[in-house]
Amino acid sequence: MAATAVLSRTGDRVVTRVLRGRIESNALKHKPSTRAGVMITGGGYQGKTETACEIAAGFEDAWLDLHHHLNPAATAGTRDLHAPVAYVQTPVTAKPKSACKAILGFYGADTKNMDLPDLVRQVAASIRDHGTKTLLLDDITRLRMHRADDQDVLDLIRAFMSMHVTLVLIGVDIPGSGLLREGRHDPRTGQWAFPPSRHAGIHALEATQTERRFDLIELDRFRYDTPAQITAWTRHLAGVEQQLRLMDAAPGMLTDGTMPEYLYRRTSGVAGLLERLIEDGCREAIDTGTERLSQAFLDNVALSLPDACVRDAEAGEIPAIPTGPAPPDGSGARKRKRGRNTVFDDRGPASGTGS
Repeated sequence: MAATAVLSRTGDRVVTRVLRGRIESNALKHKPSTRAGVMITGGGYQGKTETACEIAAGFEDAWLDLHHHLNPAATAGTRDLHAPVAYVQTPVTAKPKSACKAILGFYGADTKNMDLPDLVRQVAASIRDHGTKTLLLDDITRLRMHRADDQDVLDLIRAFMSMHVTLVLIGVDIPGSGLLREGRHDPRTGQWAFPPSRHAGIHALEATQTERRFDLIELDRFRYDTPAQITAWTRHLAGVEQQLRLMDAAPGMLTDGTMPEYLYRRTSGVAGLLERLIEDGCREAIDTGTERLSQAFLDNVALSLPDACVRDAEAGEIPAIPTGPAPPDGSGARKRKRGRNTVFDDRGPASGTGS
């Protein structure tokens, strides 16, 4: 739901511009140099994966149309599934072999009885044979840099950049995870530069003299502090509202009155929590025959994350859920106005905004 809504956060626009530009530019390169990568960071349930996959899917459609759905680099007399974009989740407890198997699992490749050098060579062959131009590695901050195996995995992943593929690493709080520990920030380009992987000379990966480079971009939650931020949140709600198919839904159901502030208070501006609340509310509205959403109706919808069991809480993949619906008026607290449609009291912003 969030992926189909209007891209209105500043982070959305930056991610779209940087990621689309990097993927398209790298795909058209013919030089044997290392392809620069992109790191996308942010909190859990912020829509990082949906946004990155939507951008990559747009590139894939355009690339397939450009080449008439044929792999331009295919070997004569052979036929492989053309997959310009590959998406892989980082294993919770990753080792170099399990990381390679996760990538090969996307292609359906047989990994039985393979040691690490064979697995790395198979990864390189699969990326080449399937014409993959972009490799998305999600939940990359599951890697813990105090573990030797995880350090080896990150080192190996950086070596994959020598396979002429755009590497996109997606994770929660990448700057605080330790993944940038060996990198150095170049203030001129805004990129993070990393030394060549020590695995490059071991597993027959192409060695280059170019340091591995990443653009680091952040996709933050929505904010509700300024008129511009409130407008961005309301535009996002309007995009979500257009996707709903409730029988008694009326224009402005999510955007009129104090509904934007109410939804912000319930979700703290986290796109994934908003999606969950609206989905559960719509299901309840259909089951009860109400066929519309209102603040009173959503007060009875508990916000929960049923898929939390498959996420890594230690990696920050599960956000804090705001407690309960909006507090009722007339609580006795002194209130004052700030901005537009934002109520504050002596305890701070009632809309749940943070600093």
